[in-house]
Amino acid sequence: MSGQHGEQACKLFLLSHPVPACAANQSISPILMLSAPIDLQRVRQLFSRINAIGGSNFLRREIASRMREKLELVKIQPERVLDAGCGEGADVAQLQKSFPDANVLGIDSAKLMLDLAAHNQTAAKNSVGRMMAKWLPPSLRSAQDAGLICGDFARLPLVASSIDLVWSNLALHWHPQPDLVFAEWRRVLRTDGLLMFSCFGPDTLVELRLAFAEIDQTPHTLPFVDMHDFGDMLVNAGFSTPVMDMEKITLTYDNVDKLFSDVRALGGNPLLTRRQSLIGKDAYRTLCNALENRRNVDGRIPLTFEVVYGHAFRPVPKKLASGESIIRMDFPKK
Repeated sequence: MSGQHGEQACKLFLLSHPVPACAANQSISPILMLSAPIDLQRVRQLFSRINAIGGSNFLRREIASRMREKLELVKIQPERVLDAGCGEGADVAQLQKSFPDANVLGIDSAKLMLDLAAHNQTAAKNSVGRMMAKWLPPSLRSAQDAGLICGDFARLPLVASSIDLVWSNLALHWHPQPDLVFAEWRRVLRTDGLLMFSCFGPDTLVELRLAFAEIDQTPHTLPFVDMHDFGDMLVNAGFSTPVMDMEKITLTYDNVDKLFSDVRALGGNPLLTRRQSLIGKDAYRTLCNALENRRNVDGRIPLTFEVVYGHAFRPVPKKLASGESIIRMDFPKK
């Protein structure tokens, strides 16, 4: 799908959900340091810039809409739903509409984003709802506010087998160890519980990555994980029959300044290996020229996003915690 967006439309761009760990000193294995040395504290800081990223919501809302279309094909009536990396809470509200009888939780490690989510929830209440809330006892009022949790979605403050649906929209690529994230999501899912997520794939920002390669070899974009690798991680984490698919979305720009502005609004570059100094005027001119040379037949600069979708279920266990195998026998009904 290609989008020909004008200057105003480009302002409604992408805001990925922030999902950094709360602990700044979280260890990363040497292997993953080579592939995705993401500074989780930096991610949290980047997504705390509410004013800087507030106008970059177009693509995230579009991807959420496409995820909901996929979810409608699954017959599920969850009692408890978790939005992992909920950001400003837009998906929390939509999930509550889709499952009005469910208890919908949202977790994010950027407190300022959660504050915005809480503000949005309050603003969405109608006057009747606010009036009724005044008559609720304090215990119930606090329970209403318990739907938003500040924490790391790789270390969930939830008991095992307590969630029916884990939803995560454009959040997973901000974590350096997605294999550990999948294992944690499986832990909190109940048997036959559903995981549904989206994230960016390797061809995301490919034009920008190639342009930066003309000035240095320092990584300026995340090393996004391949769809097939995610599928393998899901199987290794204990999920059954994962389904993965992918699509590419191309946005186009009138000028490089707007492109750079929106890329920064994605969350920027949180890599520990990122360049720590400015690139200089000559290098910046080379970078801009490299992007200018990519203008398409309509005279606009393209920027590609590879969007990966995945869903999988937590299967019925085949072994007990003690190691004994479980053999299920279905006798014919008399």
